[in-house]
Amino acid sequence: MHKVLALCVASGYLLSTGPALADEALFKKSNCMACHAVDQKRVGPALKDVAAKYSGDSGAAERLAKKIKAGGSGVWGQMPMPPQTQVSDADAKALAEYVLSIK
Repeated sequence: MHKVLALCVASGYLLSTGPALADEALFKKSNCMACHAVDQKRVGPALKDVAAKYSGDSGAAERLAKKIKAGGSGVWGQMPMPPQTQVSDADAKALAEYVLSIK
């Protein structure tokens, strides 16, 4: 019985953290870390700051996904974010959702 319970708990943990871990891997794979860190400003803003700024904004994931693809400037200072055209639309959305999930 204990083995079954342990397996259920472990499976639930993996299912609950799996997408976040996968999105973190996508974040690293997409070279976002060249300019962004989770909790400190680099060339671009800290991911925690982005998540806080858009907290409660139901349209933020879509807008951030578009900004990832098209680039932008002026929101976080004068340094522009170059367009990330190599990132697919689906990956841009997953990255935006990952950023918004950071606490």
